[in-house]
Amino acid sequence: MPSTRCDDENPGQWRLVGGLDEFLRRAGDFLRSQPALHTVALRVTEELRRRGAYMYGPRAPVFGVLERAGEVTAAFFRTPPHRLQLTPLTGAEADALAVFLAALDEPLPGVSGVHETAAAFAEAWQRRTGVTGTPYQRQRLYRLGVLAPPEPAPPGRARVAVAADRKQVARWYGEFSEEVGAPPASDGGLGWADDRIAYGGITLWEGPDGTPVSMACAAPQLAGAVRLADIYTPARLRGRGYAGAVTAAVSRAASAAGAAEVLLFTDLSNPTSNALYQRLGYRPVRDFTVYRFDVTATATATATATATDTDTATATATAAP
Repeated sequence: MPSTRCDDENPGQWRLVGGLDEFLRRAGDFLRSQPALHTVALRVTEELRRRGAYMYGPRAPVFGVLERAGEVTAAFFRTPPHRLQLTPLTGAEADALAVFLAALDEPLPGVSGVHETAAAFAEAWQRRTGVTGTPYQRQRLYRLGVLAPPEPAPPGRARVAVAADRKQVARWYGEFSEEVGAPPASDGGLGWADDRIAYGGITLWEGPDGTPVSMACAAPQLAGAVRLADIYTPARLRGRGYAGAVTAAVSRAASAAGAAEVLLFTDLSNPTSNALYQRLGYRPVRDFTVYRFDVTATATATATATATDTDTATATATAAP
């Protein structure tokens, strides 16, 4: 559903925030207030806090907040060279942010957020800079309702991956990344595997002979929510119920550990996975869209980012104190 804030309200003032700690001090309560809608921001900021500011690239992350009457009502962040990430915005807020960021003269490779927000920002970015955006991927965020494990379950059992599984799950992660169009890890996925094995974040389904046949990952709980990801079965083993079984096992474990919400994203172009998760008891929350921007296009400067523009509210390009 669209933002509950009225689109014709004064959109407030966008501000840059100086670093992760300051961003979390200002926006942490806001992000935790809706852990499902803000799951990406919560997870990325936790990874930055845990592993360092440069884990996603050679440049420092950029953070910003929208404030109205001293209260944070929206936020954005970017981990260069990756795309801009937005919390839900009204159309006016998205336009004000486009003006604000255009004034910084920093090219953006794309934007991601709930569908209405991403579309509104892509339109505003083209209007303000002349750079066009193209929808690249549609995703759906699901939340677990009542878990309905597959019946009958396939032969075998679930178990948490250990150090001896490192090469196997790293190889599967590489295959999964290739299938979804993600860039390959420079170390072949071994760092990804080590990190998740260390906190028990990978669950395997193994056949009766002990051979792993599928995997599902879960991030540590944040703000009462756990998000599943990287659910993968090798192509030769699909169609046997392994993905459903391992997803159900991880979902059950997350709920048993006290998670108030168990979440996962799907690619809307994959009807098989969407149908599977709904059979398991997952229910849609919101659709998200990823836009790619044509960064080679020459900006046309259709408007200037000044505080005197009648339709830009107070989006001045100043850092927060």
